[in-house]
Amino acid sequence: MSTAIHRRVEALREGRDPTLIARLSSGWAVFGERQFLRGYCLLLPDPVVPHLNDFDALARTQFLADMAAFGDALLAETGALRINYAMFGNMEPALHAHLVPRYADEKAPLDVAHPWAYDWAAAPAFDPVTFEALTAALRRRLSPLSRSAGAEPSST
Repeated sequence: MSTAIHRRVEALREGRDPTLIARLSSGWAVFGERQFLRGYCLLLPDPVVPHLNDFDALARTQFLADMAAFGDALLAETGALRINYAMFGNMEPALHAHLVPRYADEKAPLDVAHPWAYDWAAAPAFDPVTFEALTAALRRRLSPLSRSAGAEPSST
């Protein structure tokens, strides 16, 4: 199966995805292609699996630990109030975790709505130049967890 997640992981492996933040043990930390909230990110597993329950216990634990550590870094570097985490896989049947920073200055009623209430089509596209400082800060925070971007993916 080839989903957008599969294609994006392939681009990351080949060094063709400018949204790359870091290669973690379980996958790839990346910015969302649309920044409906500043710092919206995803964790993409490598290898790609249909859903969390397709991992063995060790790989599942690693993916969730990487997701939480990524959230810690995002929280610290964005000044957000909290991070919303989501894994659906309904539209793209491949595991991927959304990490959404939530901010004190979000306008009502969006401030208490789920992130999908935002108009993603109107959101600015990710721009590597605009996000250069945040990318560097997240890489520093994630460096203890990072793998070389050229490293072979782990097997499950």
